[in-house]
Amino acid sequence: MAAQNHVQITIPKENQASEEDFDYSQRAQWLRAAVLGANDGLVSIASLIMGVGAVQENVKTMILTGFAGLFAGACSMAIGEFVSVYSQLDIERAQMKRDRATGGQNREHQQDKEGNKEQLPNPFQAAVASSIAFSLGAIVPILAAAFIANHKVRLAVIVAAVSLALVAFGGIGAFLGRSPMVKSCARVLIGGWMAMAITFGLTKLIGSTGLEM
Repeated sequence: MAAQNHVQITIPKENQASEEDFDYSQRAQWLRAAVLGANDGLVSIASLIMGVGAVQENVKTMILTGFAGLFAGACSMAIGEFVSVYSQLDIERAQMKRDRATGGQNREHQQDKEGNKEQLPNPFQAAVASSIAFSLGAIVPILAAAFIANHKVRLAVIVAAVSLALVAFGGIGAFLGRSPMVKSCARVLIGGWMAMAITFGLTKLIGSTGLEM
């Protein structure tokens, strides 16, 4: 009886583990399109605004530059995601046709491909999700710069707001993907700081060589 009870207890645990692994793998595509899209928008537009701010103190110029980057980046993310996902679907369809041409020899392989195809996101949905996520991240540095009159304080507020958003996005990605929270937040935060610092420094260097805006 003890052996039977032991078997009955361990089997559900194995099934539960496999279900959890399956759920996390299904989330991968949407995490890439949403969380990474938001990080891209946040870091890209923050770096762009910081670069402009290195040589131009006019707040209107910084905000207009930020919105231009937001529109361009959102369109680029949407188109890129659409093409990427559609290419995946085309590859799956072509493979399924080749499997059918073998006369059923790779039937199990074909069934696996059909299951994987169903897990792929819709290209239009992926494009919209990626564009929205990019825009949500990009709006943070724009709003941070919009209401500060002093130029140096404005730059500091942008860095602070972006840093908080980077930690939040890194934490969300780690929580949903069940990855280490501290390491994920640290990677995202340090990467964002480096992008802003490099863009600011190089733009300042180019501006100091005699180029006028």
